[in-house]
Amino acid sequence: MSSCPTLYRNYVDGQFVESARRFPNVSPVNGAVIGTVCEADASLVDRAVSAARAAMHGPWGNTSATERAKVLHAIADGIEKRFDAFVAAEVADTGRPEHQARALDIRRGVQNFRTFADLAAQAGGEYFDMRAAEGDIFSYTVRKPHGVVAIISPWNLPMLLLTWKVAPALACGNAVVVKPSEETPGSATLLAEVMHEAGVPAGVFNLVHGFGVDSAGEFLSTHRGIDTLTFTGESRTGSTIMKAVADGVKEVSFELGGKNAAVVFADCDFDKAVAGVMRSSFTNTGQVCLCSERVYVERSIFERFVGAMKERAEALRIDYPNADGVEIGSLISHGHREKVLSYFALARDEGATVVCGGGVPRFGDERDNGAYVQPTIWTGLPDSARCVQEEVFGPVCHIAPFDSDDEVVARVNDSRYGLAASVWTRDLSRAHRVTRRFDVGIVWVNTWFLRDLRTPFGGTRLSGIGREGGRHSLDFYSSLTTICVNP
Repeated sequence: MSSCPTLYRNYVDGQFVESARRFPNVSPVNGAVIGTVCEADASLVDRAVSAARAAMHGPWGNTSATERAKVLHAIADGIEKRFDAFVAAEVADTGRPEHQARALDIRRGVQNFRTFADLAAQAGGEYFDMRAAEGDIFSYTVRKPHGVVAIISPWNLPMLLLTWKVAPALACGNAVVVKPSEETPGSATLLAEVMHEAGVPAGVFNLVHGFGVDSAGEFLSTHRGIDTLTFTGESRTGSTIMKAVADGVKEVSFELGGKNAAVVFADCDFDKAVAGVMRSSFTNTGQVCLCSERVYVERSIFERFVGAMKERAEALRIDYPNADGVEIGSLISHGHREKVLSYFALARDEGATVVCGGGVPRFGDERDNGAYVQPTIWTGLPDSARCVQEEVFGPVCHIAPFDSDDEVVARVNDSRYGLAASVWTRDLSRAHRVTRRFDVGIVWVNTWFLRDLRTPFGGTRLSGIGREGGRHSLDFYSSLTTICVNP
């Protein structure tokens, strides 16, 4: 099999499957067609779900956690052996700087399989004893897989976020049907190849390509044969999926959008704060659910901070993914660029001061056919402005001054989202006081995007439902039965 296939096939019941209905995979770097994707119809999705359910009634359904851990480590070994191919697929689909995909995305994919393999193998049940009229009674819990897990993953960090769900689902003994984003079929298809080569039993891992409405996404989320569903993506899509699974009262886990805040106090390490907010605003061209689109800076250092951000943002190198020193790649697609550019125009209409950026870079070569935009900084908007309230999901941030702890806490929480925040200060006592008041799932102090995989992750409000990570993932991808014994 090719390391970076030009034909992306579905993988169902241990076999790679082509389909008559296909769509192009387009490079966001130069607009060229780099592959063709086989779209799964309703009958193929049904075959995938049926294969997963059959696998649960076969040997896989009776494997021990230790046996499954060996399988997950074999999958991790397979990814490592094809590391460069995964990097190439990820970069081709996303336009992401190659050094970022190499340092983070694929390594995290390997780490996800190894981490959850070991966690599941070591996770025991609970034991309780009590004295009752009947005598000494004891109870214990047994962890069991749900069955068939539907996994719908996004395009912004395809390999990282897909394996974040597949690994614990398999570790808990489930079978999965995966639908990656139509924008990023490459790494998911390669993962299917690794599963095949690692000897994962037929039906345990299934891959269907397609879109959302009236395509694989809708067919999968509405299928009666799935037992639970996990989704990462846009909040509106999450709402649609929730309605689709409501009749079956299926358990769901949603990691959705964010309009995250960074808070910079005057006593911060100034250079580290600037570097940290630059990273949290512009990493992956701002296409990370955890990126900071709202930045609040204590008034005494506001002008200095804005000036430093402007200087750094204007110096960011926008280039090919594999260029030396590249810092900003393309957006995922021309369609997404139109969305981001519409917010650039809206910000001007709302009265923003455009500190830098706000347009499309020009290269004079094939990159002008790509989906690039300039890193952009705004100031001067009220908190009620749409550009401060709505997720842009591009390389943009709005910087505003604040005067007190109570004020900035209220402004951070003035959002329909509640995913993440970051605080930059040397006063850790204040950091502890302030961060516990933020209505978000995770807060960083003097850092960003650093997380122990064993800790819980998830958001509040429009940012999602549930927590995953470590034992929290094991709790979502399995169910507990309590057994009470009277000896």
